[in-house]
Amino acid sequence: MPALPGCDLDSTRQEGLAPTLPASYDAAKSSTGPNLTTDWVALFGSAELTAMARKTLEGNFDLDAAAQRIIQGEAQALAAGSALYPQVAGNANASRSLTPGTLRDKEPPFQSSVSNRFSLGLTASYALDFWGKNRALAEAGKLGAIATRYDYEVVAISTLAALCNTYFQMLVAQDRVRIARENIHIAERTLAALKSRLDAGTGNALDIAQQETVLANLRASVPALEQQAQQNRNLVALIAGRTPESLKARGTDLRSVKLPAVRPGLPSQLLLRRPDIAAAEARLEAADANVTAARAAFYPSISLTAGASLESIGLKNLLRPEALALDIAAGLTQPIFTGYNLEAQLEANKGRWLELLANYRKAIVTSLTDVENALIAVRKTSEAEAFRARAVVSARTALDLTEQRLREGTIDIIVLLTTQQSLFSAQDALALARYQRLLAQVSLFQALGGGFVREPLPQVRAAGAPK
Repeated sequence: MPALPGCDLDSTRQEGLAPTLPASYDAAKSSTGPNLTTDWVALFGSAELTAMARKTLEGNFDLDAAAQRIIQGEAQALAAGSALYPQVAGNANASRSLTPGTLRDKEPPFQSSVSNRFSLGLTASYALDFWGKNRALAEAGKLGAIATRYDYEVVAISTLAALCNTYFQMLVAQDRVRIARENIHIAERTLAALKSRLDAGTGNALDIAQQETVLANLRASVPALEQQAQQNRNLVALIAGRTPESLKARGTDLRSVKLPAVRPGLPSQLLLRRPDIAAAEARLEAADANVTAARAAFYPSISLTAGASLESIGLKNLLRPEALALDIAAGLTQPIFTGYNLEAQLEANKGRWLELLANYRKAIVTSLTDVENALIAVRKTSEAEAFRARAVVSARTALDLTEQRLREGTIDIIVLLTTQQSLFSAQDALALARYQRLLAQVSLFQALGGGFVREPLPQVRAAGAPK
């Protein structure tokens, strides 16, 4: 398929239409870190996740569907531009007719006649595009096709974000399984100590029953967490476009994943980084071209037609020079009264342009909000993880002191159970805090456009087209 010409979508053609942009992000306290690139998944430092991302870009079904929409858009753009070129058609006809004798004579005898007719022809037509209607429609088609390219980038970024989030959800479930098993070991150790006290005559059966309840609850939590890990492992394969049997994500733990820092840049740069803004702008430009075409429909249309054919009643004479027939015609059509159809079409296209202008503005404000929210989430989840880590340290110290007093026989069972539960909850909360921090980082990468950078493309608007 021929390559589709580009279009100038560098946000300068919509000057004055975009909302006022702030000078900086409120939540951006630091500009340290590298700029975001398209291989942002690799910044997490997981070789397995990076490999999964490559497989996803190759095999994801949503991306494949988006790629097919690009092909459809380019084909529609070629069809929209076909009116700019002459239309040529060839034809060949052969006929045999019987004329009744009653059409030739009034009195009998009536003699019918049989005649043959053969023709080969070539016709050509061309509409003179004085008012730029066809050029505007062709441009609208091109811009619509460009919008599908940007739509593909939107799907690619959201798909990679879904892959990362699902992969991290698998890791946090595996981490929680590991933590639960470590806590089971602690609970078993405590239960053994309580049984030793009972054997020595310093303990009681109630303490043992309560500790056995704690141990049973810990063991009961493991299957559900294992289920989450296994199901998310299968979902990772689905996102990559593979069956669960053909692609097994292993993973280690959340601590093996890096937390990269990137420079958010300036809000004005976001107009070139977000493919959804680019798509909204392309559709706005296409609507502008459709308004131009609707306005040009009020002017006269001029068409030229020409035809050449070879005609003969005998097939053997069809290719003789004397069989040549030619015709040339020019036509002009001026709409006078169309029942307000043209006026309605113009108003409808203007309304569509205003609708897409609102969508364009909304896309910009939404993108700024996404970045601000993501920056806030990155900072606050980092603070939360730090607090959770300190809570784990304190809870572990408290449990060590409690177990020491348990061995000395100077601890109450309620204090023991409370201390154990505090450690177990703190460790689980720390894993979830780490997971939330990773999700916030993915959201920031997605809000910043996933490393997508839009380059200015050649302008295609027809010079002199009525605006």
